[in-house]
Amino acid sequence: MSVKLKFDMPPEAEVIFNQDALKFLESLHNKFDGRIKEVLETRVKRQEKFNNGLLPDFLSETEDIRSSDWRVRDIPNDLLDRRVEITGPVDRKMVINALNADVKVFMADFEDSLSPTWENVALGQKNLYDAVRKTINFENPDNGKKYKLNDDTAILMCRVRGLHLPEKAIEINGDNPFGCLCDFGLYLLHNAKELMNNNTGPYFYVPKLQSHLEARLWNEIIDYSEDYLNLPRGTVRVTCLIETLPAVFEMDEILYELKDHIVALNCGRWDYIFSYIKTFQNSPDRLLPDRYQVGMNQPFLNAYSRLLIKTCHRRGAFAMGGMAAFIPSKDPEENKKVTEKVMADKMLETQNGHDGTWIAHPGLSDIANNVFSNAFEAGNSNQIHMLREEDEITAEDLITPCGGDFTEGCFRANIRVSLRYIEAWLRGVGCVPIYGLMEDAATAEISRSSLWQWVKHGVTMDSGVVASKASFEKMLDEEYNVVQEEVGQSSLASGKFLEAKKLLNDLVLSEELTDFLTLPAYRSI
Repeated sequence: MSVKLKFDMPPEAEVIFNQDALKFLESLHNKFDGRIKEVLETRVKRQEKFNNGLLPDFLSETEDIRSSDWRVRDIPNDLLDRRVEITGPVDRKMVINALNADVKVFMADFEDSLSPTWENVALGQKNLYDAVRKTINFENPDNGKKYKLNDDTAILMCRVRGLHLPEKAIEINGDNPFGCLCDFGLYLLHNAKELMNNNTGPYFYVPKLQSHLEARLWNEIIDYSEDYLNLPRGTVRVTCLIETLPAVFEMDEILYELKDHIVALNCGRWDYIFSYIKTFQNSPDRLLPDRYQVGMNQPFLNAYSRLLIKTCHRRGAFAMGGMAAFIPSKDPEENKKVTEKVMADKMLETQNGHDGTWIAHPGLSDIANNVFSNAFEAGNSNQIHMLREEDEITAEDLITPCGGDFTEGCFRANIRVSLRYIEAWLRGVGCVPIYGLMEDAATAEISRSSLWQWVKHGVTMDSGVVASKASFEKMLDEEYNVVQEEVGQSSLASGKFLEAKKLLNDLVLSEELTDFLTLPAYRSI
């Protein structure tokens, strides 16, 4: 076997990396490493076309798939009610609290809310291994508080990393395997049969898809893995996030490629906004305004939600809504505003026809549950009957930017959010409460890509200041000092803020928009 672990193994995780697991990872790597590299190269070539003026559109060569009648495999019984799902990283306390929350599903996240340090990844797999077996517990070393699972818990799903991220702690034949293969392979091998014995199954979220060809690759990975582990076809079930602009034009095709395994598509709204900026990075006529003004009520985002629902329900799949990133506040007046914003967001989703939604904090579960339960017809646990057949959504509906203000206040806030998030990520923390929102890599991407876009195209802000290299560098220094006051000198000195500042400066002033901030950041953890 040619598999090497390059970092020390946390003792608790040794059971995860046994010989059977390493052999399976080697097999997955040898079979699919080249294919993943091919699709990543295809992404680069496609983006070059967008940079040269090509507009995303529905594919003529797959018209027959969109126009013909077919449906995905029936949804498993334990996934027929997904009205509220909570998401979060795979640390031990989070896993317990999320599974105990008043929600239907917990999406345990190896992706946007996890900084993929080796310890986080290895122990995350062990935490899920214990959660599947109902043996997980945790004692807080600071106060002695103990945590354990309730008798009745949420359904567990595992979100793997996107295709683009490697796993540098593992080496196979001299190469680092892709993190998605490690996350998927380890969770499936260790837990599939245990889950099936508990009348559930190995359920996954697949992020960052950009085309149906990537969905086809994932289908091959899943089929190969089921055969390798002697699992019946269709054992693995997936929900795919539609969080890139190109993918929204290929939703029928993505469902078709994965029809033996897929149960739903999800509106990954934050990454979708980031992808809109990335896709049109060379287009001065498609700039997005202040981040906080770009909500699901904006026409191009609402069209995306409605098309996803229409496409999914026609094919027998669920259409999941997006994340409420708000955090409940201890201040009554502030919490009232949070409640109103979350209710309005979730009501829009139910009116469009979504079957469920996401929250990042268990304190929002009552609001989300009430909104969706009240929206469902008596006796129903979803809205899959809502077909939206009269809704005609065009390519232009999906790509026309929204109006709004370009304010210096938001520009400065984007600098502070990016600094604080990147610093935390470099310390190994991928999910961070900042200014009343639960920031993860997807929301941070909006902030840093918006900064890049405004500087790239010389946006004149409401203050009269033009976003430029010079004005950004001046504000970066000023906002760095603001962050210093916010977090305190001791935190600033012991953290990685100088490194975060340099990385943000490089990202915002680069000639081309860097694909993902996590790629350069990963080299530093």
